[in-house]
Amino acid sequence: MLLTDLHTVLCLGAHADDIEIGCGGTLLRLLAENPKLDVCWVVLSSPEERLREARASAETLLGAAGRLDIRVADFKETYFPCLGDELKSYVARLGSTMAPDLVFTHWCQDLHQDHRAVGELTWQTFRDALILEYEIPKWDGDMGRPNVYVPLDRTVCERKVEHLFEAFPSQAARDWFDPEVFWGLLRLRGMEARAPSKYAEAFHCRKLVLR
Repeated sequence: MLLTDLHTVLCLGAHADDIEIGCGGTLLRLLAENPKLDVCWVVLSSPEERLREARASAETLLGAAGRLDIRVADFKETYFPCLGDELKSYVARLGSTMAPDLVFTHWCQDLHQDHRAVGELTWQTFRDALILEYEIPKWDGDMGRPNVYVPLDRTVCERKVEHLFEAFPSQAARDWFDPEVFWGLLRLRGMEARAPSKYAEAFHCRKLVLR
């Protein structure tokens, strides 16, 4: 699939900054190469302060999209596996109203319970889309072995990392929310991909259909 073949992309995140951390650079590259792209951006939990951050972040990062649909739900953080029918019904409703070409979601083997739940629901709902599961660095020590790499220019990486710290001041005190962490992962994945720019984001792709 060529980047220019994409028409609609769905981004799913459990928390306000997940999408930006996991695939922010790739989205910037997608929009640069396909400015008519329609993006549906869904954050499933956001307390009031993070609600404002989530909306403003999406608008700033993806303001160049052909159409940007931002949805922020209020499911209780850290309780996703316990929410059962309510959370599944929300994601199922998304699936009944759209047929995205590409879905970005959490890695299904992520050790954070909310992340893992979102990844599993994505596969239950969007069976005909290309699904790329992004990675979130954190203290769990659960980084896996991704099999899809998107090389990124350094300028794109700079924009991604700068955006994270401008858009999410509520996270600044967290020890994992560190530019060296984000740059380190971009460089590591770039090395694995032998990217000419030295930087990349990486994803897990469970199933790829060649047409």
